[in-house]
Amino acid sequence: MQNTWKGSSLGSHPRQAVYIAILILFIITSTATFTLRRKWISQYAVRARIPTAQMFEKVVEGNLKAQVREAGKWTPSDFRMPKAEPYPDWSIKHTKPLPYRPFRYGPKYNVTMGLRSVRHVDWIELDNHYPRFHADKKRRIAERGSKLCKTAPEAYPAAVELLEDLVDYLPARYPSLYRRTEVGMDNLWSGERFDIVTRPLAEDPMQMCARLVQDDLAIMIEKPDGQYYLLAGAIVLPGFWRIEDKYGMPLSEIHTSGHVPQFREKLEKGMTNFFRRLKPEEMVARHNYFIQVDDDLGWSWSIGPEDSLDVGWNTAEKNRAIEHHFFRSERQTLRRLPKSGGVVFTIRTYFHPIEEVAEEDYVPGRLASAIRSWGDDVSRYKGKEKYGEVLLEYLDKKHEEQIARGLDLSREEEVRTYPY
Repeated sequence: MQNTWKGSSLGSHPRQAVYIAILILFIITSTATFTLRRKWISQYAVRARIPTAQMFEKVVEGNLKAQVREAGKWTPSDFRMPKAEPYPDWSIKHTKPLPYRPFRYGPKYNVTMGLRSVRHVDWIELDNHYPRFHADKKRRIAERGSKLCKTAPEAYPAAVELLEDLVDYLPARYPSLYRRTEVGMDNLWSGERFDIVTRPLAEDPMQMCARLVQDDLAIMIEKPDGQYYLLAGAIVLPGFWRIEDKYGMPLSEIHTSGHVPQFREKLEKGMTNFFRRLKPEEMVARHNYFIQVDDDLGWSWSIGPEDSLDVGWNTAEKNRAIEHHFFRSERQTLRRLPKSGGVVFTIRTYFHPIEEVAEEDYVPGRLASAIRSWGDDVSRYKGKEKYGEVLLEYLDKKHEEQIARGLDLSREEEVRTYPY
C-alpha cells in the first residue's frame, strides 16, 4: 500500500483525492466535536443542573406565594419610585396642556380597559391651566370639603403614603413651582406651605393631596374578600359623579351602579385580575372622553344640582348652541403603593371648548366618526341624545372646511397617533 501511495498522484486520480480529503475532514471534525463536548460536560453539566433546579423551585415558590397571598393582606415592598427628572422648560404661564384626543374612527366602538404603560417620571402632569384648577379646588374644598374628600381609618396609612410620594415627586419634577422643606413642601406660586410631618395633620391627607395637583385622586384598598374598595378619595372636580355615592363600594359595584356600558361582559374579569396582579414597579394610564354642555369644570350643572338625590342626562337641555359644548377628557394613572399596597388612581381632567378642539387638523372628522360609532348603551351613558344633532352637524361642517383647504387625510397617522 505504501508503494501504491508513492506511485499515486493527486493530479492523476482526482476522484481519489476528493475522497481522501472528505475522510480527513470528517476525522478532524469528529475528534474536535468529541473533545469539546467532553470538556463542556466536565465543566458545566453538573453545575448547570443545580441552578436550573433551584431556579425552577424559586419560580414555583413565587407563583404559589402569588396564588395563595391572603386577600386583604400586603407585605410591604422595598420598591421606591425613582427620583423624577425636571420637566423640560416647564412654566406655569407657557406650558400648554397635552393635546389628548382619545377617540378613534368608527364604525365600531370597542369597550376595553385601554391600558398603556407609562414611566414613573410622567406620573403627574401640570400645565398652564394649573391656576384655574387650583382656584376651583380651593373654592370647592372650602364650600364642600367633607363631601369631596374622605379617608376611612383602614385607608389612612395609604393616604399618608400617597401624600409623602407627592411631596417627594413634585419638587423634583416641577422645581419652579414646588420647593422641598424639612417638614414637607412649599408652593412657590401660591405661597402655601404644607407640613406633612407634624401630627395630627392639619387636614385630611387626601384633601391635602388634592391641593397639590390638578388631578382628582382615589385609593382602592383590598379587603379579605379579595375585592378592592374605594376607601379614600379627593374627588373635587369630577364633573359627573360624587364620591359620597361611591365611597365604601367595591370596584365592581362602582361601575355597575354607574351603568358603565358592557362592564360585566367586557371589563369586570380583566379589571379584577389586573388589580390583583398590579405590582409597585408598574404604572399604567388610560384615557376617556365625554361631551359636556356647560362650562363648569367642577360639577356639570346641566345634569342637575350637585346635591340632588338623582342626577342624570335627563335634566340636560337638548340641542344647546355649539358654544355651550365642551370636550372633557380624563387621563387616569394607576399604581400600587409599595408600603400599604393600596392602588392609587390619579384622574386628570382636560377641559376645552369644542370650538377650540375642532380647529385642530383631523379632529372634527375623527370625533364625528367616533360619536357615530357609539352603540345605544354608550350613547345613553354619554348623553348623546341631548347634543348629538347639533354637535355632529358642526363637526361635519368643520371637517368639510379642512378638506376644502387641502388637508391630506392620508397623512393623519403621521401627524396624530392615539391618544393624541
